[in-house]
Amino acid sequence: MKIIVIGSGFGGLSAAARLQARGHDVTIVEKLDKLGGRAYVFEKDGFRFDAGPTIITAPWLIDELFELGGKETADYVELVKLDPFYNIRWEDGSVFHYNDDKERLRSEIRKFDPDAIPGYERFADELEDIYRVGFELIDKPFLSIWDMVRVVPQMARLRSDRSVYKFASRYFRDERLKQAFSFHPLLIGGNPFTATSIYAMIHELEQKFGVWFAMGGTGALVAALGRLFKDLGGEIMLDSEVAKIITDGGKARGVVLVDGSTIGADAVVSNSDVASTYLDLVPSGDRKKYTDRKIRKMSYSMSLFVIYFGTDRKYEDIAHHEILMGPRYEGLLRDIFRDKKLSDDFSLYLHRPTATDPSLAPEGCDCWYVLSPVPHLGGETDWSIEADRYADKILAYLEENYLPGLRKHIVTQLHIDPIYFRNTLNSYLGSAFSVEPTLLQSAWLRPQNRSEDVDDLYFVGAGTHPGAGLPGVMSSGKIVADLIGSA
Repeated sequence: MKIIVIGSGFGGLSAAARLQARGHDVTIVEKLDKLGGRAYVFEKDGFRFDAGPTIITAPWLIDELFELGGKETADYVELVKLDPFYNIRWEDGSVFHYNDDKERLRSEIRKFDPDAIPGYERFADELEDIYRVGFELIDKPFLSIWDMVRVVPQMARLRSDRSVYKFASRYFRDERLKQAFSFHPLLIGGNPFTATSIYAMIHELEQKFGVWFAMGGTGALVAALGRLFKDLGGEIMLDSEVAKIITDGGKARGVVLVDGSTIGADAVVSNSDVASTYLDLVPSGDRKKYTDRKIRKMSYSMSLFVIYFGTDRKYEDIAHHEILMGPRYEGLLRDIFRDKKLSDDFSLYLHRPTATDPSLAPEGCDCWYVLSPVPHLGGETDWSIEADRYADKILAYLEENYLPGLRKHIVTQLHIDPIYFRNTLNSYLGSAFSVEPTLLQSAWLRPQNRSEDVDDLYFVGAGTHPGAGLPGVMSSGKIVADLIGSA
């Protein structure tokens, strides 16, 4: 079969490589000038900045792709395990150093609450069960209500109606520990106060398999998967934006590019945002379920404001990954997810990849990005006015609290905001993670991997099952390849 994959994020690359290895004739059509989608790489003044995902978990999913092509991961990219996985810092000066060393983890917990270990043990025991059920579902499609009915008893037994924060609160008294063991849904666009407790399994995933980094940055992993795909015989078209999916008799039969050229196909796999795919690429007459009204009624994840900057000095006391908790937790998340307003305060993710790979910056320099979750464009923030002010505020905060003298040492800087996600990445409402991961937008209740409106149209990526994050989007590629089957 001739198959077109729209977009080259990790979901698209995963699907494309698997389908090509199964004997199909696959072409990736990518809007941007490089592969990666959200995992684009910015290069400026000798610094290389990974635009998007930086935390790699479930490395066996990567190994699987190379094995399918008779290759080995190490021949294409070097993955290294981090230690610590990340530090979590609070404004009172307390720091939680987090990795998978069981005794060290317990020692860190005792720093915050000497009596918390029995609670953590019960937390970890229940997570084992949640993880087992969750990972049974991560690479299985939900194509009918019966697929959902089959797992409802397990989800009910695990109390999946509870939020991640409520789940963590059962086992910890110290508010900082509640935050440390509940923030993980933010990594996939979810609100810890509304995301189903199934997503607490991210902690167990990290404990079992670690947190990894691709030397050269996440972009090096993207490039490696692109080389694998080409080595398997696949074709890549860059600077090629899709304007429309061609349909015939309710079946996807190719794409029309913005330049007016057409490419025929037997099937189309969209790694573009699922809402934008339906709204902008699929003819409205072919959409019976995913109408404009249906799409606009769904809830979408927050967006992100990210500053990429390089410094002419190194800050050796800062780890590769740092989670910087602000003064508010629930209130800030309410502002972002429910009220869609830009708060005066923030919690931040600070990324310093030169802690692991100095080659990403000129000698003696550090490469950074700092990420702030912000409301998507369903709110009233005017980013054309707010962006520079917000960037200055974040950098001043970092200088005052964590990086002394920062602003006089910055030698290059750029930023992205919700408008970038909407205009450059074609993400509906500028959402950074597409459809929000809530209980009522999970599994069968999420946009499915095989379109319910158009035959031979498939979806991979953050907006479809199983959801965002590298394990999720790469598993969506596996699901779609299994649905299409071998040539």
